[in-house]
Parts: sequence; structure tokens; C-alpha cells
Amino acid sequence: MFESAEIGHFIDKETYEREAPALREALLEVQFELHQQKNAAVIVLINGIEGAGKGETVKLLNEWMDPRLIEVRTFDRQTDEELAHPPAWRYWRLLPAKGRMGVFFGNWYSQMLQGRVHGLFNNAVLDQAINGAERLEKMLCDEGAIIFKFWFHLSKKQMKARLHTLKDDPLHSWRISPLDWQQSKTYEKFVRYGERAIRRTSRDYAPWNIVEGVDPYYRSLTVGKILLEGLQAALNAPPVTAHSTHEAPFIDDFSGVSLLDCLDMSLRLGKNDYEEQLITEQARLSGLMRDKRMRRHALIAVFEGNDAAGKGGSIRRVAAALDPRQYDIVPIAAPSEDERAQPYLWRFWRQIPARGKFTIFDRSWYGRVLVERVEGFCTRVDWMRAYGEINDFEEQLTNAGAIVVKFWLAIDKDTQLERFQEREQIPFKRFKITEDDWRNREKWDLYRRAVCDMVDRTSTEISPWTLVEANDKRWARVKVLRTINEALEAAFDKRDKHDKKRKK
Repeated sequence: MFESAEIGHFIDKETYEREAPALREALLEVQFELHQQKNAAVIVLINGIEGAGKGETVKLLNEWMDPRLIEVRTFDRQTDEELAHPPAWRYWRLLPAKGRMGVFFGNWYSQMLQGRVHGLFNNAVLDQAINGAERLEKMLCDEGAIIFKFWFHLSKKQMKARLHTLKDDPLHSWRISPLDWQQSKTYEKFVRYGERAIRRTSRDYAPWNIVEGVDPYYRSLTVGKILLEGLQAALNAPPVTAHSTHEAPFIDDFSGVSLLDCLDMSLRLGKNDYEEQLITEQARLSGLMRDKRMRRHALIAVFEGNDAAGKGGSIRRVAAALDPRQYDIVPIAAPSEDERAQPYLWRFWRQIPARGKFTIFDRSWYGRVLVERVEGFCTRVDWMRAYGEINDFEEQLTNAGAIVVKFWLAIDKDTQLERFQEREQIPFKRFKITEDDWRNREKWDLYRRAVCDMVDRTSTEISPWTLVEANDKRWARVKVLRTINEALEAAFDKRDKHDKKRKK
């Protein structure tokens, strides 16, 4: 795989000086066009052999192009804050917006390769990381990103020669880091695992580009031309439409019975039973959140439901059990302009809590398969692929220790009408009712179908949905609290069993 990058590619100075000005002009032009259109973000992943000119090439690109539109990010050893979050959190929060370019050093490939080379995990874990990288890149590209992946290469002989040359140069010896010498000792391993990652993640939407790093003229022109051709192709490509790809069949259920029909909407709690159980469950939650085992977990509660189903009231009863410093409540509305310039999961990744913390989402990422689906804010292709993307997202959260509980608060159509009319008549509740609520009610059956599909496709062992019979608000509030408590206790018990097994 690297043979062609070890044959000594060379371009003379005269050729370089003849071609570089035109290339620079074209790169500036395409960069300006990208910024004007704001249809795509550009992500450049820098990887490869130490001393192969990665930093020099990026420095040159900043000189050739407008550096105000380029964000260079370096991901070194994880900080305490990053270690308290899922591994992908550090990358998601720094993704470039549409119209801008992000250059990532120390990206997800660097982390997985260094970990494998130094024996922190085995090939099975490496392959999991490789698969995760492929899924991440596929999603980013589906959301409009343009990804360039560069592997700057040197043979082992070339690498050692370059390090010794720099070492003997008093003006440039500072550029050699301990990592450079360390990699010279683990070169074979690094290249072997690098080839494994490249082989499994070079796809038509995000191919790898292997660049020989010996000659700076050749290296610079090669990278510049790859970027130029890729950006021009993306800008000139026809817009993706809902019919650009084959659509899988998605038939309506014809039995006439849905999952929501199986709920017993007559469930009720009397006032005395409610007050007793509410206090019990709130005290239980308070104790669980103070348990030292909570330091190894984050808690995420997702609230979805029919309009006027009582999400706000349930959330307030959960919050009432806790110190306000222990939790955050994140209300989700229509995305802002900044959020529209990013993949749809970006705004949720940024709100993921650290270990020991609790975040409540009042509506969530499920908007993609609910309101965006029903209202036509995204294409069928978009919401169909979102089921898999959301399952992958939640699996990353749970793999990092998060406990994810998801609630759909269900009411029947008559109860919703009663609550709408009540809100219109009571002054301090009038702000809760809007024209959108009445308009959404007209699409009751469409939303009901979307909810059933959502539950069928995203209620998993690691993050199941809890359907809450919410015609009676008292019943719903207690069920929500009890479900959160049971999820916390189950996670603590599972961790205790795992720790005991390891000690044996």
C-alpha cells in the first residue's frame, strides 16, 4: 500500500515555482466560493509518519489560502474534561461550520494507532475503533461534509535520515519531539496498523491520499492539487435530492393495531398514593445521585411526547429531588443558524454531560425522525438513515458509562383537546398553547405512525424507550421517577458485578 510513496518522488524548484502561483490562486478562489455558498464543511485529517512534513504542509496551506477560514486543531493527550466524556465528544464540539475548513492533527486515527502500537488494546478493539471512524465519516459526509484524509509517508530509512538532518541543524533541531524518536523505534508496527486502518476506511466519500513526504515541492503540490480537485468536484456536483439514492421499502402496518394502542390509558393514582409515592421516589433519586458509584456514570434523560402530555411537569418533579448543581435542563427548539451549519447531532453532542452529572433533554435528537419527518424539514433518505445514526450515537454514550433513559409521554386525542382548551382559558397557562400545537393536532395520525416507527427502530437493550401512560399526570410523574431510579440501580449493580469479576 505504501510502495509508491517510497520511490523518491521529486519535483525541481523551477517546476514548483511555475505551478505554485496558479495553484494558490485556484485554491483561494474555490475557498471563497465554498465560503459564499456555505453548503459544506471541509474536514482535513492529517496522519502519517513523524517528520514527513505534516506541519510544514499545513503551514503552507495557511499561507496559500485565507487562514481566517481555516481552523487548525491539535488533539494531544486527553484532558480531564475530555476523559469524563465519550471519546468522540472532543472532535464533535470542534467540527467546522459549513463554509469553513477544519484541519485535525491527532485525530481519531492518530489516537487509535498510537493506542494499538503501545499495546493499550488488542486488534479487536482497534477494529472496533476503525468501524466507529467509518460510521462517523459516513454520517458527516451524508450531512454535507467534505473529508480529505492524508497519510504523509516516509520509509524507515528516509525517516531516520530526516531526523538526523534536523538534529544536526541548529535552526531546526527544536522541531524534533520525543514522539519522533519514539516512532522511529516502533515504525513497523505503526505502518502495519496504519495500513489496516487505511484499507478498511478508504471509501468513495472519504478516500485516503498517501503522499510521499521526502521532497517538499512534490509534497506541497500534491496536497494542494488534491484539495483543489476535491473542492472543485464538490462545488460542481449536482445537488443531492430525495431521489438521488435507492429508497428502501417502508410500508404502513395494515393490522390496524399499533404499539401505542396497547397502552392502558386508564391508569390513575389517587392524591394520597401519589404524594406518598412521589416523595419516596424523589428521595430514592436523591440518594442514588449522591452515591459514589455515580462518579463513573453520566445520566441522560430524554423527554418526548404528545403536545400537552405533561413533559414539563414530569421534568419539574425530577428536578425537585436534586440539588440544582447536579443537573442541567436543555430545552430543544428549532435549530439556530449556527446549528444549521453543522450536522444535526452536533448540538446534542455539545450538551452531553460529564461523568457524575445529569442532563435532561426536553425534546431531543429524535426530532429528526418525528417533527422533521412529519413536517418535511428533511428528506426521507435523511430520516431513514437517522435511526442507525441515533442508535450508534447512543451506543457511544453507553459505552462511555452514560445511562440513557428515554420517555414517550402518551395521551389520547380527547385528553389533549381538554388540555388545549384549559390552557386557552387559564391566563398563566395561555403561553403554552400556540398555533403550531393546533396544526400538529391535525397531523395526529402521521405523528403517531412516526412514534411507533421510532420506538420499533431505536428501542434497544442499551437504551430502551419507556412509554408512559400520561392521561393521568400523577401516574406519569411517578412512573418517570421510578424508571430513572431503576435504570440507575441496574447500572450500579452491573458495574459492581463487573468489578467483582475482575478482582477474581
